[in-house]
Amino acid sequence: MNQLLVQTSWWVPLYSLLGAIITLPWSSGIVRRTGPRPGAYINLLASIVAFIHGGFLFRATWGHSPEFIVINWLSTGDLDLSFVLEISQMSTGAMELITGLSVVAQVYALGYMEKDWSLARFFGLMGFFEAAMSGLAISDSLFLSYALLEMLTLSTYLIVGFWYAQPLVVTAARDAFLTKRVGDILLLMGVVSVGTLAGSFNFADIEVWAGTAELSPMVANFLGLTLIAGPIGKCAQFPLHLWLDEAMEGPNPASLLRNSLVVSCGAYVLIKLSPVVSLSPVAETTLIVVGTMTAIGASLVAIAQIDIKRTLSHSTSAVLGLVFIAVGMQHVDVALLLLLTHAIAKALLFISIGSIILTTSNQNITEMGGLWSKMPATTLAFVVGSAGTIALIPLGNFWAMERWVNGFWSVPWWLLLLLIVFNGLTALNLTRVFCLVFLGQTQPKTRRAPEVPWPMAVPMVSLTIVTLLVPLMLQHWQLLLSWAGPWARNGPDPAVFDLPLVVISGIVGCIVGGVLYLNPNRTEPVKLPWKPLQDLFAYDFYVDKLYRVTVVLAVEQFSRFTAWIDRYFVDGLVNLLGLATVFSGQGLKYTVPGGSQLYVLTILISVALLGLLMSALL
Repeated sequence: MNQLLVQTSWWVPLYSLLGAIITLPWSSGIVRRTGPRPGAYINLLASIVAFIHGGFLFRATWGHSPEFIVINWLSTGDLDLSFVLEISQMSTGAMELITGLSVVAQVYALGYMEKDWSLARFFGLMGFFEAAMSGLAISDSLFLSYALLEMLTLSTYLIVGFWYAQPLVVTAARDAFLTKRVGDILLLMGVVSVGTLAGSFNFADIEVWAGTAELSPMVANFLGLTLIAGPIGKCAQFPLHLWLDEAMEGPNPASLLRNSLVVSCGAYVLIKLSPVVSLSPVAETTLIVVGTMTAIGASLVAIAQIDIKRTLSHSTSAVLGLVFIAVGMQHVDVALLLLLTHAIAKALLFISIGSIILTTSNQNITEMGGLWSKMPATTLAFVVGSAGTIALIPLGNFWAMERWVNGFWSVPWWLLLLLIVFNGLTALNLTRVFCLVFLGQTQPKTRRAPEVPWPMAVPMVSLTIVTLLVPLMLQHWQLLLSWAGPWARNGPDPAVFDLPLVVISGIVGCIVGGVLYLNPNRTEPVKLPWKPLQDLFAYDFYVDKLYRVTVVLAVEQFSRFTAWIDRYFVDGLVNLLGLATVFSGQGLKYTVPGGSQLYVLTILISVALLGLLMSALL
């Protein structure tokens, strides 16, 4: 039975893909009489089947060594492109997380997008989304993983641009696609280079090769930088982070998956490539620097936002910044634990704010207030999701921080300071949103705000329970370190106080946020004494304007120059030759008598002159 489950493991991504394909008659409008709901139900059923199959597979692989399935695709000469699938407890667990959250998002979408005329098309795109992520979870082939990342890029473009009649949506979809393409091109260079140097595209073979590889510093550095370029774009890290903020123009159920899972897929591939990245100290340093800038910068920007979805999207980039730091420091287990705990908590947060957006038809947190008594289930979901995002015992992110800080014999002072600042800013941001949205006086747009219907309430309550049970899951999976480790050292050790400092920073952030925003007269995101600093955070450090005066301006000027060359030089030269031929022909027709002898003589002279010219050139 276990062997049968392993051999059919590749069916799990196929279920979602088939569901998306079967939905096409409803998505394209060929079938109109039944409405779009049958197509949505078919895709949801396919995801449920994938979740059940993945659950049996995860149970069958628990405690067993990984098994590999080789699918031969192309073999010619020295080129062998085979798709290898890794069936292990980690890969199947990641796939189960993807299918589970996808089912939650789709059930939630039945209520959130109930009146949308393109419901079937949305569910088809969600199935395409899920298929790419599920395949990426069990892929052991770098080539296949790159192809699946490209599927995710296409899916992001299509699902962000779902409401394509709105100009902002079209711009957001375009920017998301082009921004990811910048990193994907560099990543493709790294994929080809790794395949050539290692002689294989399989992650297992690449890891073995990296253990004994002897590369020159220049080759190792360029290889490492190209491999991390793609994940920087996928995970919305500085400077390729603006697309995630703009992608919030898409439907909220898609934002749920994008902020919890899609951005994590790039980090998942980066973790698998960590043996190669470790060959380059420059690449590791780049990961740490980029992650630090994003973790602190995005946390500051989030505090200055008034759009509730954009506030959470910036916090997503900040958490992924910590993952980049962990990979750069070769703390791969911490990176995986951060991805797991963040995915569940952030999905719950987006479910709760989606309920608020649908009920109030508003996303501006300064126009909300007093929702705690009107939407109790949504309030509880937001509180639990927020607690799971910061290092607050006993929820999931606390144990990720505990493993990082107390799980190693020494913690650099800058990392401890970074975690303290990050946790404090995150707590301040989420407390700010909670105070402005759920507490305070009722605003005109929140006077009539009933609780959401059951298609949205059931997944929200279910995910709330799952978030509370994450510590028990981690304990069962033995991902928690024993408290006896660092506390049992002989003699005083400053590291003993590291974790309490991180926890205290979260408590201080909650207190500061409550003091600042429980005042009913305060509506500003953050009131700083110096307005330029206030605007600096509110406008995302003016990165978009920096792009306009650098990259965009350079591309625009280069395009104008090439257009001028094409119009006046290339096209002008062709027109000149054409005009010369026309005028010479018109002139010759009046001087030629029409005798064939003269024509032959003219041809002979021309051929002779051409021969002399060629011989002179040679």
